[in-house]
Amino acid sequence: MRKVRLTIGIAAVALAGLTTSCKKCHECHYDGPDGEVELGEKCGDDLEALEDNGYTVDGTNYTVHCHEH
Repeated sequence: MRKVRLTIGIAAVALAGLTTSCKKCHECHYDGPDGEVELGEKCGDDLEALEDNGYTVDGTNYTVHCHEH
């Protein structure tokens, strides 16, 4: 019984590690008037917001492009 509990515990920890390491993260940038501007790595809700809403600089909204690295 002790081995079963240990095995279940190890499996639970491994599964928790896998779900947190699979976070959706991408490198993002926008094309400004002087060329490409890097925004760095964005993840989760921040990534979705940038893709949906763009990035605003001095009243101008730019389309953000994100890609996996």
